[in-house]
Amino acid sequence: MPIADALVGGPDDAPFVDPGEQAQTLKFHFTPRDALAGEMERLQTENPHAKATWIVPKVLAALNEEFGDAILETVGYAGETTVFVETARLADVVQFLYDEVGFDYLTDIGTIDRFTEEDRFEVFYNLCALEAKKRIRLKVRVDEEDPTVPTITHVHPGANWHEREAWDMMGIRFEGLTDHRRIYMPEDFEYHPLRKEFPTLGIPGSLPLPANHPDGDLQADPFPRAHGQIPKDLDSD
Repeated sequence: MPIADALVGGPDDAPFVDPGEQAQTLKFHFTPRDALAGEMERLQTENPHAKATWIVPKVLAALNEEFGDAILETVGYAGETTVFVETARLADVVQFLYDEVGFDYLTDIGTIDRFTEEDRFEVFYNLCALEAKKRIRLKVRVDEEDPTVPTITHVHPGANWHEREAWDMMGIRFEGLTDHRRIYMPEDFEYHPLRKEFPTLGIPGSLPLPANHPDGDLQADPFPRAHGQIPKDLDSD
């Protein structure tokens, strides 16, 4: 049976359970309104976002057979499957999942700053097989000294926007991406605001303002929390 066919129904269509470990069920906890009246019980509900995210074991077996040691780790949690991939083979894995397994839609790309000394960053890719209604998440670990990941725009052209955002906000470069223009911040902005060393309230003087005229240079904001507006008590007028 082709791998893509195995995604739809059949006895293999079951939640992935990590070997030797029972998959956990993610719970949301919240306090009901009547807690104000003295009832402090907390309600639990199963994660609704985990539905239809199960991935059949045959796909995981195919990945291990095709890529061997490049599949570093597989984690099952709350009905979701995350596969850690060797960074250098990421694009090959994405291409394989697209061509051979039917994961034809890139939901999004995100980044995590673990702020650790080794493999500080993680980049994750949420892929979806639309017809089979299945999902899988790929992750790569990225070293701070060389925060570079292969682009996947040749497989999913829409990744361009996500990769540019990851560069802009986290400083992750994508080898093979032809357009590293920033999305949110101006091109001459020297920081990546989602990195954990970036101050929550920003860096005074680093927020650029629009030029006074179309051909002028951007101005540095002396009052970043006021978005460039001079506080009234400092206004000479």
